[in-house]
Amino acid sequence: MFKSLSLKVIVFGFIFTFFSSFGQSFFLGLFNTSIRNELSITHGQFGSIYASATLLSSLLLIWIGKKIDDINISRFAFYVILLLSFSSFFFSKISSVALLFIAIFLMRFSGQGMMSHTATTTISRYFTKSRGKALSTGWFGLSAAEFILPVLIVYLLAFYDWKIIWLTISISVIIFLPIASYSLVKNLNFDSRETQENKSSSNKKIKDWKRIEVIKDYRFYIICANMLAMPWIATGTFVYQSFILDSKNWGPFIIAQSFMAYSILSVITLFVSGFLIDKFTSRKLLIFMNFPLLLSVIVIIYFNHPLSAFVFLGLIGISNGFANVLGSSTWAEIYGVKYIGSIKALTTALMVFATAFGTALFGVLIDRGFSIEQIAIISAIYISISLIFLFLIRNKINPLKI
Repeated sequence: MFKSLSLKVIVFGFIFTFFSSFGQSFFLGLFNTSIRNELSITHGQFGSIYASATLLSSLLLIWIGKKIDDINISRFAFYVILLLSFSSFFFSKISSVALLFIAIFLMRFSGQGMMSHTATTTISRYFTKSRGKALSTGWFGLSAAEFILPVLIVYLLAFYDWKIIWLTISISVIIFLPIASYSLVKNLNFDSRETQENKSSSNKKIKDWKRIEVIKDYRFYIICANMLAMPWIATGTFVYQSFILDSKNWGPFIIAQSFMAYSILSVITLFVSGFLIDKFTSRKLLIFMNFPLLLSVIVIIYFNHPLSAFVFLGLIGISNGFANVLGSSTWAEIYGVKYIGSIKALTTALMVFATAFGTALFGVLIDRGFSIEQIAIISAIYISISLIFLFLIRNKINPLKI
C-alpha cells in the first residue's frame, strides 16, 4: 500500500504519536494520586495547576510550532526529542507546587503538543493521495499507548517509586528516539512528496494559505468549534471520572473497564476513517465527526445503568478516532501544505487550550453544584450549535484552486 519512503514517514508518525502519550492527560492522570500525596495537595489544586500549565503550553506552541516550516524535519524532530527527554527528567524531580507547574507545562508542551504536532504535520505535508490512511496509521501509535501504558504503569507503581519511572522514561526517550528518527526521516524534505513518488497523481494545485490568511477566514472558526468539542468534553470526562462514578453509583472499576470499549472503537474508527477520507475527502466527513460525541452525552443525561458507561466511552472513542485524523487532514485539504506547519501549530495549540478549558470548566461547574447530567446538557448544547453552523457552510468548505 505504501512505498519505502512513505512507509518510513508513517512509522515515524506512529513512534512520535506513541511517545506523545507521556504528555497526554490519560498518562499524567495515572500519577495524580502519587503526586498529590507527595505534595499534600487536593484534587482541586491539582486541577488548577494542570489547567493553567496546559494553557501556557498552548500559547507557546503557536510560536514554536510554526518553526517546522523552516527547519529540516530531522533536525526539528531531534530538538523535540531533547525537550521531551529533559521534560521527563524534570518531572522526576518534582518536590514543590512550583516545580509541579513547570513539570506539567513542559510535559504538555513537549509531549501532547510538539510530539504530536511533529508527527501529524510531517505526514500531512508528505502525503496527498493516501493522506487519510497515512494519518490513521500514524495515530494508531497513540491508541497503542492508550491500550498498553495504563496497565503497565499501574503495575510498575506497585513496585517502583513514581519518580524512578519518569527517570526511566527520560533515558528511554534519549536513547531510542534519536536513532529511530534519524533512520526514518534523515533524507526527507518537504519537496520529496507522495505526488513525486506517484506520477499518476491527478491532484490539482490549490492555493497555499498563510496563517494570517487562515485566521481571517470565517470557515476556520466554525470548523474549529466542531474540532474542539472532543478535546474539552473528553478531557473533562477523563480528569473527573471519579465524580462521574460517584454520581452514577457505578462502582470504582466501571470507567476503567469501559476504556476497553473506548480504545477498541477508537482504533477501529481510526482505520475506517483513513479509507473513508481518501475516498470521500475530509470535508465531506467532517459533519459526521461529532454525532457519536453528541449521543455519548445524551447517554449520560438519560441512563444510569453500569452498562451505559461502556456505551458512553465507546461513543467517545468513535468520535476520537474520527477527530484524530480529520483534525490534521482537513486543514491540508482546505489550506494546502506549504504553510501547514504554521497552521497546525495554531490548531494544535487550540486543541491543547481546549483540554485546559475542559478541565477548568468541569471543575468550576462541579464546585458550583452542577450534576453530571447538567454538565452533559451544556456539552450537548455546545455540540448541537457547532454542528448547526457547520451544516450551514458544508458546501463552502472547499479549497481555493489556482
